[in-house]
Amino acid sequence: MSGMIPVAEALARVLAGLPGRVTAETVPITEAAGRTLAADVLAGRTQPPFPASAMDGYAVRSADVASAPATLRVLGTSAAGHGFTGGIGAGEAVRIFTGAPVPDGADAILIQENAEATPETVTALERVTSGRFIRPSGLDFTAGDHLLGAGETLDPRRIALAAAGGHGSLSVRRRPRVAILATGDELVAPGQPPRWDQIVASNGLAVAALVREAGAEPIDLGIAGDTLAALDDAIGRAVNADADLLITLGGASVGDHDLVQSALRAQGLELGFWRVALRPGKPLMHGRLGRMAVLGLPGNPVASVVCGLLFVVPAIRALLGDPDAGADRSEPAILGCDLPENDLRQDYLRARIETAPDGLPIVHPENRQDSSMLLILGSAEALLIRAPHAPAAKAGEPCRVIRLDRRLV
Repeated sequence: MSGMIPVAEALARVLAGLPGRVTAETVPITEAAGRTLAADVLAGRTQPPFPASAMDGYAVRSADVASAPATLRVLGTSAAGHGFTGGIGAGEAVRIFTGAPVPDGADAILIQENAEATPETVTALERVTSGRFIRPSGLDFTAGDHLLGAGETLDPRRIALAAAGGHGSLSVRRRPRVAILATGDELVAPGQPPRWDQIVASNGLAVAALVREAGAEPIDLGIAGDTLAALDDAIGRAVNADADLLITLGGASVGDHDLVQSALRAQGLELGFWRVALRPGKPLMHGRLGRMAVLGLPGNPVASVVCGLLFVVPAIRALLGDPDAGADRSEPAILGCDLPENDLRQDYLRARIETAPDGLPIVHPENRQDSSMLLILGSAEALLIRAPHAPAAKAGEPCRVIRLDRRLV
């Protein structure tokens, strides 16, 4: 077990070993959803650009309706997109609708529920105070205000804000190119009939989904058999694709058939580390091949997904310039059962979450934790974190979990 490094150190070294942020490109705002901003976004306009009515009713001078009833002469109409171009004076009003510009001279809105109208007049049934139901110019933001920061992911809320700020296009980071290579003679592609001594390759699909959700472009290199020639060919295709990150699945340990590390070294890999005090996922390899970062994930499917969450997703977010790429994604919870003391590896136990109506969620680890069991991973809602050498713990004690049902960004 010697030579293993802690999870936190491994993540720090992965992030420090990246080739730097990917370049920026400008895209129409209609195509920017899910992208990561490459530059701050400032307001190009003031919102609202004029005092606007918050209700349907009548634009009035509050001095004219300081007491009720009060009858005023209606000059015209102000509607959204069709503002009233004149002003109002003493004893006058303008019919107005929500979002429409408030005419010059008016300082309040008499809502239509409190009014009686004829074709030419309106009578206020209640007094109106100055400023009532008027949204002042710049209530939301003014031109030049900081709206969004570089590194933020453009979700529906941020898209709406950028659009309201007057932006038809945005500077975003290009999607990092992440090459994914499954390895092993025992693997066949999904949908293909395996021999009696083979299994279906599932890791690549899971990691590709993680890559895509994190904001990158997965490049499927397929499955390489256990020969140096097959591995050399696949690694060459990753280099030729100008991948920012190469992810290998399986074959990175030191067994007779684990040739990935040898193949990478032969092409110039600068090995960073290849063992982490982690369960599942001890044989995790990291290095650089030219400008391309390399992560070798374990072959066991659960271990590859866990390592993908812990290392691949933060690496992609760092390539995109996300300032929170390496942030702790765990949250507090309460143990739902007793747990024995832990050994020298940090555990990530598949677990179910019980929602507590008046407190922290209660977490129940699954009884079986084998790193090959996708059925349990598929039903798990969280990963329960157990620190190295953690003492035995009792039900009801605090713990930390990473939820599996939360979006990655």
